[in-house]
Amino acid sequence: MNKSNKTILVTGSGTGIGQAVARKFAKLGYNIIILGRRKEPLIDASNILKQIISDEKFESSVTYYPGVDVSDFEAINKMFDKIGTDFGHIDIIVNNAGVSGPVKIFTTSSYQEFKDCVSIHLTGTFWTSIKALEVLNHTGKIITISTFFTEENKYDQRPYRFRTPYTAAQGAKNRLSECFAWELVEKGIKSVATNPGPVHSDRIYKTVYPKAASEFLRVGGFNGLSHKQIEEISSALLPYLGDEPEIIDNESKKIATSLAEKYEGLDPVSIQLLAKELLAKIQEIAEKVQNNTKKMIVDNEFLSQDDVAEMVHRLASDEMSKLLNGKVIPNDRVFYPVKPIVERTIDIEQDKTLENKTILITTASTEEKLLNFVKRIATKISGQKVKQLIILTQNDEQSTEVSKTFEGFHHHAIDLADENTVKKIFNTINTRYGRIDSAIHFTGSYDYDNKLTLLDRKQWDIMVDKFVNIPHLITTQSVLSMTTNQALDDPSLFVGIKGNIVIVGPDSPVGKKISGEVRARSEVFRGALRPYVTTANQELHDVLNSNINLTLVFPGNINGDLPDYDKLEESLIGLSSQEVQKNNLIYYVDE
Repeated sequence: MNKSNKTILVTGSGTGIGQAVARKFAKLGYNIIILGRRKEPLIDASNILKQIISDEKFESSVTYYPGVDVSDFEAINKMFDKIGTDFGHIDIIVNNAGVSGPVKIFTTSSYQEFKDCVSIHLTGTFWTSIKALEVLNHTGKIITISTFFTEENKYDQRPYRFRTPYTAAQGAKNRLSECFAWELVEKGIKSVATNPGPVHSDRIYKTVYPKAASEFLRVGGFNGLSHKQIEEISSALLPYLGDEPEIIDNESKKIATSLAEKYEGLDPVSIQLLAKELLAKIQEIAEKVQNNTKKMIVDNEFLSQDDVAEMVHRLASDEMSKLLNGKVIPNDRVFYPVKPIVERTIDIEQDKTLENKTILITTASTEEKLLNFVKRIATKISGQKVKQLIILTQNDEQSTEVSKTFEGFHHHAIDLADENTVKKIFNTINTRYGRIDSAIHFTGSYDYDNKLTLLDRKQWDIMVDKFVNIPHLITTQSVLSMTTNQALDDPSLFVGIKGNIVIVGPDSPVGKKISGEVRARSEVFRGALRPYVTTANQELHDVLNSNINLTLVFPGNINGDLPDYDKLEESLIGLSSQEVQKNNLIYYVDE
């Protein structure tokens, strides 16, 4: 086969795994298309790839597109227009682009950081794949690189503390890869995902592990420094971790001087010493986490970037892509024990009421059936002598009709995707009625008969807001309402705090005969919510030591029956009335 007629596109390919994949295929004679946000790494990668092609005596080409962020709608569109003109078709696309995202407890990271991470990992994968369909040939392959740390088993879910946007996006990305396979089978295009375990890279050694270690210390404390000061010192010094002592000394002096000017009574010499001790402790913890992770691997070795490239190469072959089309393939050796947290029965306290409680119900969906159920449960809750019940719905073209539905209730239609608007309404609630005791958020469902591959970008963005970003924003603000905004600077204020948050996710498909395509489509955003809730719960309970219950409820069952709304109502009221911390994390109410 004349490989120079084959073309592969690899996203995020200036460095790391993406470059390793590009090098692998360059050695096989493929034309290589690389892209990324920064031009300099792409130039360096291009030179490396050209040298490989020259050494192997191929006549293939290397093309790079700088300034292309996969989450950038216009940049991706323009790039594929150019690819169509220059190449006519491509054979393989590898969705590799990603960022570490915020490595923080979910209540601390900004909403914009959360959205940016989801946009790159999930939306970037979706839209790049959709545009690639315009140029992929009839035997094309879509290979998606996700992560081992969000993959699911039947009755457990792997949390990845401090990485809520990353886990939500990667979980959905795995399910999206499966959905692509079903929807594109008639075109002959194959879709396979691979989940590497820990991979040797600067990102994991210089970013993820040190940032996780600094977050542990911010929450747990470091003698002589406040929680806020720990955060400020970590942010200033982490970029220099591992540098020469004189650089550390210079940078620690800068941050010590800055803190002494900001906080009264601080001695810059003492603070500089503490700053260097803090950095050393961060390094110690980061190395401990790394070593503990290695102990869960059969040969105590992380994967190399070339290992991942080899897996991508094998999955992209005609034989393997046919055999594994629609599958998510593990590419790790990690033995990672977790608690079984997916439940079919619910553990709630009996004879508890919502009397004198402040209850919040929110929904970003304007489905008539769902709104009628929300009204039904709101009526039931109001009958329990609550202190206050507030209902928030999405402000859109149907707001007038929605407002009629909730006449007689304390109801507001707001933009639930706008952080400032949501914060403002939560502040008003806290001022007038005190802390929220329980919150119930309904995501609503989507039409499982409509192909995701036929969505335009605006439709997709609305779905990401509805099923990923808004649930996160409501969860975060509910947790802060149950504690206080001061907890952002003093995590000890979370300890022992009570409260209940319930996210009601998309229904299971309904019908006597449900196709694999419909089932795969229905799992995409359920696949975002499961790892999100699992990770957020681990942070709430194991890190912050709060007693806040965060529960994910999925109505419907695998048989295709309609949800039992009586049972759902009973369950939601029971979950909202809990007084102690329970292990109701992911609950399939109708199974």
